[in-house]
Amino acid sequence: MSATALATLATLPPGLVWQADRLARPAEAGVPTGFAALDAQLPGGGWPRGALIELLAETPGIGELGLLLPILQTAAAERWIAWIAPPHLPYAPALAAAGVPLERLLLLTPADHAETLWTIRQALASGGCGVVLAWLARADTAALRRLQLAAEDSATPLFLFRPAAAAIQPSPASLRLRLAPAPDALTIDILKRRGPALAAPIPLTIPDRPAAGFLPSRRPDSRMAAADRAPWAPAPPSRPIHPTPPSRALDPTDDALVCADPPRPAAAGIHARRG
Repeated sequence: MSATALATLATLPPGLVWQADRLARPAEAGVPTGFAALDAQLPGGGWPRGALIELLAETPGIGELGLLLPILQTAAAERWIAWIAPPHLPYAPALAAAGVPLERLLLLTPADHAETLWTIRQALASGGCGVVLAWLARADTAALRRLQLAAEDSATPLFLFRPAAAAIQPSPASLRLRLAPAPDALTIDILKRRGPALAAPIPLTIPDRPAAGFLPSRRPDSRMAAADRAPWAPAPPSRPIHPTPPSRALDPTDDALVCADPPRPAAAGIHARRG
């Protein structure tokens, strides 16, 4: 770019023209993620407001929910926190102990892919949700564009969990992060942002995760020994909220905030709706 062009850009109001060699400065500051190292790499210093944010991972249960705990803890008191089509049942005791208000957690389980897309758009358009979390195994560009527009129109952040293979697909999302597990950490690679490419992935330590980062396996009697529990989770009741059949231990790749139960009733304290 010529010196004249650079001088002209310098005279324009901040934010009017985005230069790709630096982070964009949105008109409204982002929502702090709770992780200073990540905030420093995001335009606006946090999660974009009213936008589609994609979180890509090879498998669920690597600590991705821990990444969102700060925004779930501070969601608007008068609005729902919608979870749409999660792959596992949210683990209510751990969420409550982490400060997530279960009375405002709305669990929606649509019947199929088309209904999932419809449910996401309706949750955004309702104006009753402070934040929406949704899981999609697949989505074409047109569907993603509709979700992005719905998030913008409602001024509601939409966190969309997708497989890591979706990274090769173009997306209208404002922000795309690829997540990978690491010893005692979660590695964040920023695939898309309004700014230059990230030089190297960001390792984040997710607070209060179990030593191995996963929900420990249960004993054959479906109770967890005190030494096995996540340090921040309360002692389970004598009858667990989400009992595991004696013949099956929990998958060791499950995050401490989820419980890999089969098709399920509503968790205690969580409002559930089925398609």
